[in-house]
Amino acid sequence: MQTTTVLLIILAALAALSFAVFQYYTHIKSKSKLHYILALLRFLSLFGVLLLLINPEFTKTDYTLEKTNLIVLTDNSSSMKFEDEKMNTFIKDLEDNTDLMNRFELQKYVFGASLTESKDLSFTEKNTNIASALTAVNEIYKGSNAAIVLLTDGNQTLGRDYVYLNDANKTPVYPIAFGDTTNYEDIKIDQVNSNKYAFLKNKFPVETYVSYQGKNNVKAQYSIKIEGRTVFSKAVNLSPSNTSTVLNASIQANSVGVKPVTIEISALDNERNTKNNSKKLAIEVIDEKTKVAIVSEVLHPDLGTFKKAIESNRQRSVVFKKPTDSQKSFEDIDVFILYQPTRSFKTIFDYIKQKKAGLFTVAGTAADLNFLNGLPSNYEIEVGYPIQEVRPERNSAFSSFDISNFKLDDFPPLASDAGPLSNQDYETLLYMNVLGRTTEIPLLLSSEKNNNKELLLLGENIWKWRMQSYRNESNFENFDEFIGKLMLYLSSNKAKSRLNIEYNRIYDGGTNTTIKASYFDASFVFDPNANVSITINNKTKTYSKTLPMLLKNGFYEFDVIDLPADDYNFTVKVKDENRSKSGSFTVLEFDIEQQLLTTDYKKLGQLANKTNGLLFYPNQSNTLITELYESEQFSPTQKSTKNIVSLIDFRILLALIIAALTAEWFIRKYNGLT
Repeated sequence: MQTTTVLLIILAALAALSFAVFQYYTHIKSKSKLHYILALLRFLSLFGVLLLLINPEFTKTDYTLEKTNLIVLTDNSSSMKFEDEKMNTFIKDLEDNTDLMNRFELQKYVFGASLTESKDLSFTEKNTNIASALTAVNEIYKGSNAAIVLLTDGNQTLGRDYVYLNDANKTPVYPIAFGDTTNYEDIKIDQVNSNKYAFLKNKFPVETYVSYQGKNNVKAQYSIKIEGRTVFSKAVNLSPSNTSTVLNASIQANSVGVKPVTIEISALDNERNTKNNSKKLAIEVIDEKTKVAIVSEVLHPDLGTFKKAIESNRQRSVVFKKPTDSQKSFEDIDVFILYQPTRSFKTIFDYIKQKKAGLFTVAGTAADLNFLNGLPSNYEIEVGYPIQEVRPERNSAFSSFDISNFKLDDFPPLASDAGPLSNQDYETLLYMNVLGRTTEIPLLLSSEKNNNKELLLLGENIWKWRMQSYRNESNFENFDEFIGKLMLYLSSNKAKSRLNIEYNRIYDGGTNTTIKASYFDASFVFDPNANVSITINNKTKTYSKTLPMLLKNGFYEFDVIDLPADDYNFTVKVKDENRSKSGSFTVLEFDIEQQLLTTDYKKLGQLANKTNGLLFYPNQSNTLITELYESEQFSPTQKSTKNIVSLIDFRILLALIIAALTAEWFIRKYNGLT
């Protein structure tokens, strides 16, 4: 208590005493015991009031000893399961050391893909993210004195490189390097890149990254197998100076279906880890050959030109038909080219409209334009024009598909007797250039109506364009690619599906382990309120589950990461809707943690140096304990807390004042004093 406060209390006592003496002794001639009592009560009430005004306080200081946090981070991934006994022994050595526990507050965490506050070690985590664990701990204990003991093999399979973390809180890290520190010769497949789909009779690429770790020149055999049959093989030579290579292969797709593909590199004589010598994937070979029918009553060089250009892509085939052929012969046709149509084409036009197939009409000088105008279409051609030469001019504003690479340099004119079109429900690809002047009359146009796609070419002798393309570039690619884009546009008439699924044929425990589904309402707007479920069965009928799919950003999702290795069939359904889609996939027995068999003690040493810690090994628990105990950096911190406490309880003092005043008043009234 301060001296000033003590003096004020003394002055308050003297003032209260003086007032009481003055009132009951100075002016009263005959004094009795009653006056002494009244004077005492008056003194107490006045002194109490003055104490309330002074409010005397004193400061109380509490001292506490704050220990340093000793954070034990234990790697709980499957690569550490053989180090179970050593890790538990190491942790027990820390816990059983009394001096260390008197100096530190032990905090235990385990981690795999993420940090968990748990004391149980299961060694079932499929991934290791050391960087995430260190960042999380630094955030939790930010601003406090701490040391991190990291029990791991140093092999990280997820996240940023932990050596290059740039955390503001530089907590010292003491890595304990568990596992085998011996470096073995190892040749492995790091990555395989390939398409998910391939077209029948086409080749699909496979790109493989192979690396080697060792001190010798080695030779291995690289092979690709489809359904167990070797389809590609190549010798690979690697050395300490040439530790990696990229292998490219083109594989022929010979049959339709999902084909299991195995990519292998043969094991070395002394290789310990052979699990990383192969990878599996699946290629779905599909037969989506577009069948095109050229329907004509006349013979013309344009017919052969269309056939050669279209069949330059092996996924397309051409057949020649007449308009009088039976409709049954047109059932397997995807795209129709009607060349110089006349009134005899009426039946085939009606059939195409009903089938909603792609239509390419070539209206040259022999076509009946009046007949074409009489058909329900998006355009009407003015007739009565003379035959004239028209050159093509590209419409740079055309947007239905990209024709910007189509070169028209020095292309010869086509013959046409068509005039302008009277309505504008179409989009122009090529305009007519007549006598050096570009007109607004379309030479080639596209239109869509009721899900029917149609192209109209108002000219003939297109064979000259293919020949000019060869003169310009010594190949037909420019022209053939342009015709190919026209065929692709016409063959993409498939109706939209309101339920779509996206999945992989093979899941190997990587990061992309989900099946996705998108469901749209009747207006083809994504429906986030749909009840979408997935039913999964393995092919041996020993596993079956129906689970809801979770709504994510614009799709529904199911994660297959917890499924055991097996072959599965699945069906995605929308509740209260008669819509479902099915598929199949394979979950491989793959654990990336098992691919890493040696300890990365070098990186752990770099981490220790960067954070001002030290690297230790499992048999050095006593050395670590000594280092931690003797380090002045981790000395317990004494903290003082000052509490300002009131000397009196104002409630008690107030009650005492009221009691004194009340007693004085009653005594005076009882004895007739004024």
